Amino acid sequence: MTTGLIPGGQPPEPRPTSTRPPHQRSGPGDRTAQHVDDRPRSSVITARAAASFEPVGRSVATARSFVRDTLQGWGFADIVDDAVVLTSELVTNAVVHAGTHADVLCLRTEDGVRIEVSDRYPEREIPLQGAAVTMGSPDREGGRGLQLCAALAGRWGVEYTPTHKNVWFQLDLPERPVGTRAAGPALPAELLPLADGRVRVAVVQIDRTGTITAWNEDAEDLFGYAADQVTGKPLTDLAAWPHTPGTGTGIAEALRLSRWEGSYGIRDANGRVTPVYASHLRVRDAGGEPSTVCLLVRDHERAVLQTPLRAPATDVGGGDGQSSDPFETFIGSPAPDDLDGLLQRTVERARDMLDGDSAFLLLATDDETELEVRASTGLPSARQRFARVPVEAGPGRYGSARMPAVHEDLTAVPGAVPLLNGTGMRSVVTVPLKVEGRLTGSLGVAAEAPGRYSNEEALRLQFAADRIALAVESARLGELERLRRGSLSFLVEASDLLAGTLDRDQTLALMAQMTVPTLATWCAVYTIADQASEPYLSYVLHEDEELIDGIKSLLSKIPPPDPVPTPGARVWNAPGETAHQAALRSSMRSLGLGGGPTHQVASAMGPTLAVASAVGGETVVLPLVARNRVIGMLTLGKPTDEHFRQEILELAEDLSRRAALALDNARLYSERTAISQSLQRSLLPPELPDIDGVEVEVIYRAAGEGNEVGGDFYDLFPISDGAYGFAIGDVCGTGPNAAAVTGLARHALRLLAREGLSGPAVLERLNSAILDEGARSRFLTLLYGEMRPQEDGSAELKVVCAGHPLPLRLRQNGTVEAAAEPQPLLGVMEDLELYEQTVTLDPGDVLLCVTDGVTERREGSRMLGDDGLADVLTTCTGLTAGAVAARIMRAVERFASDAPSDDMAILAMRVPEVHKD
Repeated sequence: MTTGLIPGGQPPEPRPTSTRPPHQRSGPGDRTAQHVDDRPRSSVITARAAASFEPVGRSVATARSFVRDTLQGWGFADIVDDAVVLTSELVTNAVVHAGTHADVLCLRTEDGVRIEVSDRYPEREIPLQGAAVTMGSPDREGGRGLQLCAALAGRWGVEYTPTHKNVWFQLDLPERPVGTRAAGPALPAELLPLADGRVRVAVVQIDRTGTITAWNEDAEDLFGYAADQVTGKPLTDLAAWPHTPGTGTGIAEALRLSRWEGSYGIRDANGRVTPVYASHLRVRDAGGEPSTVCLLVRDHERAVLQTPLRAPATDVGGGDGQSSDPFETFIGSPAPDDLDGLLQRTVERARDMLDGDSAFLLLATDDETELEVRASTGLPSARQRFARVPVEAGPGRYGSARMPAVHEDLTAVPGAVPLLNGTGMRSVVTVPLKVEGRLTGSLGVAAEAPGRYSNEEALRLQFAADRIALAVESARLGELERLRRGSLSFLVEASDLLAGTLDRDQTLALMAQMTVPTLATWCAVYTIADQASEPYLSYVLHEDEELIDGIKSLLSKIPPPDPVPTPGARVWNAPGETAHQAALRSSMRSLGLGGGPTHQVASAMGPTLAVASAVGGETVVLPLVARNRVIGMLTLGKPTDEHFRQEILELAEDLSRRAALALDNARLYSERTAISQSLQRSLLPPELPDIDGVEVEVIYRAAGEGNEVGGDFYDLFPISDGAYGFAIGDVCGTGPNAAAVTGLARHALRLLAREGLSGPAVLERLNSAILDEGARSRFLTLLYGEMRPQEDGSAELKVVCAGHPLPLRLRQNGTVEAAAEPQPLLGVMEDLELYEQTVTLDPGDVLLCVTDGVTERREGSRMLGDDGLADVLTTCTGLTAGAVAARIMRAVERFASDAPSDDMAILAMRVPEVHKD
């Protein structure tokens, strides 16, 4: 990949185009007209980045990283996900389907970004947008890039030159009000917000990398860290950021905005989270280096930093005759630009309008069968967030969701508003949020005293709900769209990671790391070996590493979830209930109520309560189904009383399908590797015999990865009366077919040799056995011999070399010569006339036998060859057999830098010198 970054500058020279017009995104109702983008491109290009990618599969992931890093560096986090998805599809078309290089150009303008992807295959046909085009199956490999451009991009097109095809798309930045100023009126002292006696404002400065560079004394006092303890560390190490991926601003994006204001948490020196209210301001120094100044106060002192908002009117419908927007009158100005902020502002204004003690807002799911808690005030919102309640009437259901309702005393109608159970609220008024007659949510205000509300308050609240329903629904749909796009980008990255490994343990780790903390606070993966096996706890992960062992211990004590193949997430209550009971027993023992000395349980109280809190929220189980079989379960959990939102569960279900297939592929690959390795081991002799008066050393290297069975083989075995047979051979090819001939040859040699047959007779019968295999037969080169140590210290060898590289004899004086003559190989001709040759190894002599993987070792056009092998062997005078074999192998490995492409076997036999006293 080659890249270039040019800040500033003018637009590039227009590419010469053919007469074919570029495409432009058309409206959903336009099915026939072919639009042409003939508007002038007047936006000034302020920066550009370019990269070129080779036509290989890994270039797609590299291109995604390039675009993501470029756009995040430009501060375009809002459109990163769309840009990455579109670039991924277009680069895939170029490098995978078209098989050419892909050139990616990113252009930054004042309004957004334009990305161009060029390939070198201009004749490739593309689908036109003049007629409806069906995407087809989501598993289709082709045709998706331009369809996604039409769906996601503001403008897009295709341009042709004689040598290139250029597809471009433009993404516009969403408008966001930033840095709005406001002022409030003078108020009496009793109306001013409360604060501590001494208000401390922490001032923290963050550089462009997110690292803390300044930390004042108030920050030390608020959070317990000295400046030298945190300077140089990322703010993300301390910040507890309330963020749902794909649906809001993360801390990295917030630090890059020119101004940001809101709430999050800071972990203090004791590990506790201190809620803070923050105001961020982006600045630059005299050298132009940007940084962010963060002002932090305790959350209950937010009035010190919070921008004053317009006070709500006393009556939503009232006025002084001047025209005003009812939505702005109720919500205040400026209106929040995100759904969570809008909902939180709504419940706070509704509570204030009716002088209630609490308020809440629930949003309906797409099928309107359930309501999901999204905002509350005066209630434990953090514990109830995303809890779901059925809509229709019945026990434990939300019976008043579709119509305004007033409950003067909830104690008379238990369970009428399930959200308020156990909160102490007595009277409540609830009204529906409806858009075009469809239920989209429910807004309620409650008070601790009974009889506080009547139909009059219900009408006022319904009037306000009618004014905000459309804005809430619009913001909700926008959030769902951002989540969908973020989910698409997440699944693209997840699929890429899962496809990059065939290791089972690494696949399990990737599954867990992709879900924590993106989708859940903790997760556990159960695997099932076969249909008769019970689920086994294989992997556990929590965002706090100190809790992993406690959760693993807890899950090991309870039965695993049932392996139900039904798709979708199902709730599993066992972990939370078991952890709660364990924490209760520990608490009773610590108070002396459970029997036994209290000092023995005091040290265990902390971990037990921590684990109970970690798994006390909603826990769901998703089946891992691959090839119509349940191979495991993915368990996701939340901390105490937290719930999953439905969109996150749907994303987790998509991820579980991909993870299950990746896990099953890893299992199949592991089984195949184990079988291949077992087969290979069976083709090699179990051990070499000890021969008196002869040193023997063998080195064997199979080419390829561990799943390849070698076609080379060797053997050394006793025959009878002090005689030993030895062989080294090479079967044509590799894999199972070659392995079959290898096994046949090695076992036939031992059997025939022990029958007392001579060397030529043994090879002639082996040749017949190979030919009997018919189409499965493979030709075989083989060096076979019989060796008898002599009383005078020498060794007599009878050798037959059937098409194999000739054995080399090294004498004491350093001369090297061939020890046999070449004869026909086996497995080709039926009638062979072979003969054996006698070789005598004197004391100090070495006989070297190798396969052609040694002599045919190549580096470019050079080959080691027989002469090169003989040259190396001449340097081995006086070495032991083991040293000779090792030196030959080192020479072969150093001859070329690439990994060997053929199997190699080396058999060295040496007659040691006789030392006379």
